[in-house]
Amino acid sequence: MDAFTTHTGTAAPLRRSAVDTDQIIPAEYLKRITRTGFEDGLFVAWRTNEPDFVLNKPEYAGASILVAGPDFGTGSSREHANWALLDGGFKVVISPRFADIFRNNSTKSGLLTVVLPAADVEALQDASEADPTLQVTVDLGAREVRWADRTVAFEIDDYTRWRLMEGLDDIGLTERHLEDIDAYEAQRPSWKPTTTPV
Repeated sequence: MDAFTTHTGTAAPLRRSAVDTDQIIPAEYLKRITRTGFEDGLFVAWRTNEPDFVLNKPEYAGASILVAGPDFGTGSSREHANWALLDGGFKVVISPRFADIFRNNSTKSGLLTVVLPAADVEALQDASEADPTLQVTVDLGAREVRWADRTVAFEIDDYTRWRLMEGLDDIGLTERHLEDIDAYEAQRPSWKPTTTPV
């Protein structure tokens, strides 16, 4: 996964509450065996059935920050929802509140989830509606979201912040110990079961 330090981009205001993972990407897309290529399923019902859906509007076509209502990512714990958002070009989702499992999956996939007070989320949605070209900066190092003349601090635990800034998912964390793993395997008795590379 890519390291995340600071990201600047435009924001798409998703003025909906309790957006669940089935709305982010329906279950029919979960049959794929890859971790990429899910952008075609991102919000597919809304994109298909609602011509005025925010992501159907050309002025938000290149948005890389999604500014959503409260309770984003509720429902089933599918990682595909995070992958679909990343494949759809989003680097950050900002909301007053996230479902815990969704937020945990996000940080392990490299998608930064930022919790801001509802009033600040609404102010950012208003600003991005007034000017879809508005540049928004999410600074993980400083733990700040900045736009126009506003700066809003956000909280994130040190460990998650470190993982994101280092670009480490669970596999990346394990690979940091390859020398130790190789040393252990070299001393392991040959009569014990082994796993061979495919």
